[in-house]
Amino acid sequence: MSTATKNHIGRKISRIRELRDMKQEALAQALGISQQAVSNIENSETVEDAKLEEIAKALGVTAEGIKQFSEEAVFNIISNTYHNTSSDTSTLIASSLNYQPTFNTVEKIVELYERLLQAEKDKVAYMERLMNKS
Repeated sequence: MSTATKNHIGRKISRIRELRDMKQEALAQALGISQQAVSNIENSETVEDAKLEEIAKALGVTAEGIKQFSEEAVFNIISNTYHNTSSDTSTLIASSLNYQPTFNTVEKIVELYERLLQAEKDKVAYMERLMNKS
């Protein structure tokens, strides 16, 4: 990102909107303005603080988040979230199979097992109630 882009609030708003997979029309509707007004904001180097707060809320971020936004930070977050332990980076599929999540997978498996076990217990109890009614 060039120096001009780094300080260009409108471009930052545009990139965050795009990353949110939001069209200008959707942002315009959330702000109660026209799509052309959103386009003008995204072409503006500066935005008034009050308007920036409104835009931030519509995008689900903070005004400070918009001011400090950089694509480099996004890539850093992604690279710090997953750790590629593959020595084979020849294909995306081969290397993506070796990405390790930062959450504890064992805890997630235990959580799933406990939910499945409870569902089975509920089924047994239901069947017993049906048998007792007969």
